[in-house]
Amino acid sequence: MKKTHLPFLLLAAVAATTALPHRASAQAEGSPDAATPAGANDEIVVTARRSGAPMWTIETGAGVVILVGEIAEVPKATPWRPERLEGATERAQRVILGTKAKVSPGDILRLIFRGGKLMKLPKDRTAADYLDARQLERLQALETRFDQDYARQNFLMTAFDLLSKRLAFNRDTADDASDVVRRAARQAKIPARPVGEVRGEDMLDNLFAATPDTHIPCLAAAMTAAEAGPDIVIARGEAWTEFEVPAVMASPLEEALGRCWPWTNDGFGPALREQWVTAIREATAQSGATLAVVPLRILAEREGVLDQLESQGLAIRGPIWRPGAAAARK
Repeated sequence: MKKTHLPFLLLAAVAATTALPHRASAQAEGSPDAATPAGANDEIVVTARRSGAPMWTIETGAGVVILVGEIAEVPKATPWRPERLEGATERAQRVILGTKAKVSPGDILRLIFRGGKLMKLPKDRTAADYLDARQLERLQALETRFDQDYARQNFLMTAFDLLSKRLAFNRDTADDASDVVRRAARQAKIPARPVGEVRGEDMLDNLFAATPDTHIPCLAAAMTAAEAGPDIVIARGEAWTEFEVPAVMASPLEEALGRCWPWTNDGFGPALREQWVTAIREATAQSGATLAVVPLRILAEREGVLDQLESQGLAIRGPIWRPGAAAARK
């Protein structure tokens, strides 16, 4: 991986989803003017479900909240219907998208001038100083397989290389669900807001402060995905469109993406989940239809957003999201 690629790669990770700015309106505030007939709510739910993306609904006396479970980098070969999701967005009263990263020019310069520190392990240290015998054996086998030298490379960078270059999971992809909804909301002038904001400076402070051993779980998961081979990329996409959520969550690729920074950051992860629970809970008190695009891993993980909402007494309809959960409620 070339050093010149690093700023763009990391900024893409920081700005996982940049949402549209919030536009105040009677609909966004859930005023009486935003009231929507029950039949219209049924129509938007049916249209959204026909897109092929897994989703859950929470119906209230005032309206409905639709939660679209998003995976990153949907393969073009995955048969889903994004135009259906566009149509559902156009019928919504409001949209909630992912975290908005506030990245400044200074953050970019910081990555450019200090990015070298993220590329390599500390001076005079190699992978053998951190990995156990089995992990080191696996890494060396992948070095031979891909004709690479990972001995001195930062484990996070090695994981990114295995996933993005060797497994090529982000090649030949279609728009993600958030891209589809963001574009449709903009064109239809539907009020949209991010679920929360995070400063790029804070994320980078955390990244630069991380020690090599904190990235070992990410590396181990990325090695498992690379060892499994490219077939897992399509298999993950197909499971997503077939609403086989536990299969998506069990995918070595999804597991690797969920174990790498920034998702595993102890400071940001819990706060992000709480932001989603709060935003969805607030949406249940509003009239009309709210459409939210949420990372599937945050929704469906054990004690994730869906588990937390269900524990609060909300009736959730949709596919089974984890093994051992109650039967799907259609």
